[in-house]
Amino acid sequence: MKYIILLLIVLSTSVPLPVQADQGYVCRNYDGHKICILSIQRSAKKYWEYKASVSVDGVKTPIEVYNCRGKFKVQKDGTVVSFKQNDPGELICSFFSK
Repeated sequence: MKYIILLLIVLSTSVPLPVQADQGYVCRNYDGHKICILSIQRSAKKYWEYKASVSVDGVKTPIEVYNCRGKFKVQKDGTVVSFKQNDPGELICSFFSK
């Protein structure tokens, strides 16, 4: 009987718990919004550029190129957009700056 109870305790504690949505991501509260960096890759040739996908308040964005030197991002369709105040690009650049 005590082996059955012990087995139940072991099995109940070995079940993995659900993973939180932002676990493993870099997330910050930034100007009242929760911004998470979902994926990021630094350019080998242009060290000031990052290809990154972020989520803002849980809404995922496609991968965009963030240019930290020029303070702009290049969207998937090729549109160039300057960083606004408290833009996710500012977070990416400030977090990974030297």
